[in-house]
Amino acid sequence: METIIETDIVLRDNEAREAALRSDYDALGEQLARRGIGINAVLARVQAFGVAIPSWGVGTGGTRFARFPGGGEPRDIFDKIEDCAVVQQLTRATPTVSLHIPWDKADPKRLKQAAARFGLGFDAMNSNTFSDAADQKLSYKFGSLSHADAAVRRQAVEHNLECIEIGRALGSKALTVWIGDGSNFPGQVNFAHAFSRYLEAMADIYAALPDDWRLFTEHKMYEPAFYSTVVQDWGTNYIIAKELGPKAFCLVDLGHHAPNVNIEMIVSRLIQFGKLGGFHFNDSKYGDDDLDAGSIDPYRLFLVFNELVDAELAGGGDFSPAHMLDQSHNVTDPIESLMLSATEVQRAYAQALLVDRNALTAFQEDNDALMATQTLKAAYRTDVEPILAMARLKAGGAIDPVSAYRAAGYRAKVTAERPAVAAAGGGIV
Repeated sequence: METIIETDIVLRDNEAREAALRSDYDALGEQLARRGIGINAVLARVQAFGVAIPSWGVGTGGTRFARFPGGGEPRDIFDKIEDCAVVQQLTRATPTVSLHIPWDKADPKRLKQAAARFGLGFDAMNSNTFSDAADQKLSYKFGSLSHADAAVRRQAVEHNLECIEIGRALGSKALTVWIGDGSNFPGQVNFAHAFSRYLEAMADIYAALPDDWRLFTEHKMYEPAFYSTVVQDWGTNYIIAKELGPKAFCLVDLGHHAPNVNIEMIVSRLIQFGKLGGFHFNDSKYGDDDLDAGSIDPYRLFLVFNELVDAELAGGGDFSPAHMLDQSHNVTDPIESLMLSATEVQRAYAQALLVDRNALTAFQEDNDALMATQTLKAAYRTDVEPILAMARLKAGGAIDPVSAYRAAGYRAKVTAERPAVAAAGGGIV
């Protein structure tokens, strides 16, 4: 398996840190043992955990007002795969890439070969009917899968069917559908008619799914439509999944909710009724900000994983939610942000594994609100960094991914090799 970053650079950086890491790991192991927790068991679960990288995440994002290109931006999907390989090499937490069609469209054989060079696989396919492609016959300006014109709906369906076929060739097992359909003015659309058209179009896509695939539908409260959105919240998303059938599930993006919404309770509801498909991890301050995962509210990320681990440990059924990052990196090196975000997701998972479930249940049943919340806080306050770093070391990654990445000078290297991207106008990438 090829590596992008020279292994000697990673080894040298690790050698300078390994003794301190092993000391910290042993100390944490002793602390956890006093709580009845085996650190190596937690390590094994963390090592087995992975989160997918979105192909678009290695590029520079932007806002509705401006976009400032970064140095060495990927020119095509093959450059993107190389950037994703760097993240995986150093973190050992991102074994798959999620493609977005049509931007990442290429010969599936070439794509598989490019990914296989670095030991990468492909996660869920992502369709695009929220913007118009260069060679597109009909416009999605007024909607796609819910459009009043049957020809536009058919075009959107055919695009999703094409995504399925590309995904089959790549070994993907899921399709994620997000639409920007909605309205900007009261009276612009008939809510019920638009939703009925959407369900009918989605049923055509669902019918084309291979038997071993899953269909993820994603809700988003607003943007680009600011008055109404066809798939605006988790309740509507749940209706869609129930209407379509057993292979349809709800995708939860942490930024796609109204301020102060209890996202971890939404996660619990979807788990309880068998319709949680997976996540797009990011963070938000005001709205759908697509900030780095764990950068604003790491406790919320932990609380989400508390629900996931609770379901995981309960067992029963096929509980295997998909995990993917979905971020817009406007002012940071995208590779560095993705590495740290993958680590933050792992951190929340590891912390959730430390929750004393028996004590928590007892406090809940005894209506002891204070001790119940303190039980969660005890796990959250635990510094699990030695576990995360040891997982990386044992898998051949970097103890400190950002340090090794900067020592390698990868960004300067690709900046010299890849032509500079001209400054672009507004629009999130």
